[in-house]
Amino acid sequence: MQFRDERNWRQFHNPKDLAISLNLEAAELLENFQWKNSEEALSKNKENIKDELADVLIYSLLLANDLELDVGEIIKNKLEKNKNKYPVEKAYGKKTKYNKL
Repeated sequence: MQFRDERNWRQFHNPKDLAISLNLEAAELLENFQWKNSEEALSKNKENIKDELADVLIYSLLLANDLELDVGEIIKNKLEKNKNKYPVEKAYGKKTKYNKL
């Protein structure tokens, strides 16, 4: 927040534009893996992957801050929902979507 506020960028950071920026940065992260397997992508692009992941996390935290959301709380709540959708006894070792378990 300090980095943003020192540059007077908060004026540009509304929820819509932060969500758009988050998606754009996620696409830039994904580009590092395009046409490569995971090992190749990591060996060739690890520094850029770290930078793009940082951008995704930064925009996520900016959005959470601006929406006055507690990141720890929303993650805990989502994990609880996922726990109900993917009970261990049905989901263990499977990549099946919850509605097909």
